[in-house]
Amino acid sequence: MTIPPDTEAQILRYYHVEKWRTGTIARQLHLHYDTVARVLAQASLPRHGPPPRPSKADPYLPFIRQTLEKFPTLTASRLYAMVCERGYSGSPGHFRSIIARQRPRPAAEAYLRLRTLPGEQAQVDWGHFGHLTIGCARVSACRSR
Repeated sequence: MTIPPDTEAQILRYYHVEKWRTGTIARQLHLHYDTVARVLAQASLPRHGPPPRPSKADPYLPFIRQTLEKFPTLTASRLYAMVCERGYSGSPGHFRSIIARQRPRPAAEAYLRLRTLPGEQAQVDWGHFGHLTIGCARVSACRSR
């Protein structure tokens, strides 16, 4: 959905000047929350609000990153035990979410998508191609997928 430029300007003014939250802007302008969030993300302006709080796991992040580089398939529960031995006192559930963000991702594979126009290509599961002569024998040429 595209919205008019004046509505985008109004969203940006409410967010950055008036310091309204995204949900409040969406309610007042009768827009969907995701539409307002998309306009704010496309504006590439800094977000306002309090800075993120430090986590209990912040001192252990270098160790976690080094361990995951060496052993990328190591489970979060094993990492949790290793970090607890070093003094971490947080919950296992929160630790799993931290590991999910820190775990290295496999490189995306490139592929070529086959696109054809309607009527340009046909596919069949079974077809009859007549008869073939192989040596002295005459064979019916059928092919199934």
